[in-house]
Amino acid sequence: METYVDAIGAGDTAATTTTSGAGDTAAKMMETATAAKPIKKKLKVMVAIDESKNSFYALEWAVEHLRDVISAEPETNQEGGLLTLVHVHPTYLQYIYPTGGTDSVPESMRKAREENTTKLFTRALEICRGKMVKTETMIIEGDAKEMICQAVEQTHVDLLVVGSRGLGMIKRALLGSVSDYCAQHAKCPILIVRPPKETSTSKQ
Repeated sequence: METYVDAIGAGDTAATTTTSGAGDTAAKMMETATAAKPIKKKLKVMVAIDESKNSFYALEWAVEHLRDVISAEPETNQEGGLLTLVHVHPTYLQYIYPTGGTDSVPESMRKAREENTTKLFTRALEICRGKMVKTETMIIEGDAKEMICQAVEQTHVDLLVVGSRGLGMIKRALLGSVSDYCAQHAKCPILIVRPPKETSTSKQ
């Protein structure tokens, strides 16, 4: 069950296209989240992030438009839901030489990866700050699309939010799409956020 959101811009109303019928659960969640009526049920939402502009646009969209179902409400003493930020590291290849020695490159790469991940989450948490959203971070290793689906199943989230890569038809056929895969295999509704064309990027 997937819902596509074409983001028009900050403060504008996003147009949505639901691909699995009028009864689509994700669409109902969006309608509930954006309704004026106070929300009582709080949700567990997962947002997949990487270094791309598209994933951060998806995070910004989720924090802004889903805040009613994930933010705490101090005035009513109601606790909020949970926003899980998940980032997937690709599996490292081991560099073994005939002499039996191990190249030092993997260690330096591992350190650089950890530093980049720290910067990534720091930026993401800044977006969440001030919205009264309880946030947790998750780092996993492996194939991004498969690991995100596994994380969804293990954490029992109510909604998965991902950004659209903006791939053309040829690249999509050759490389595949994380969002497409998750839409088919994730054990929860999925919301795919498409940023405005001028900010869309296929950078991973």
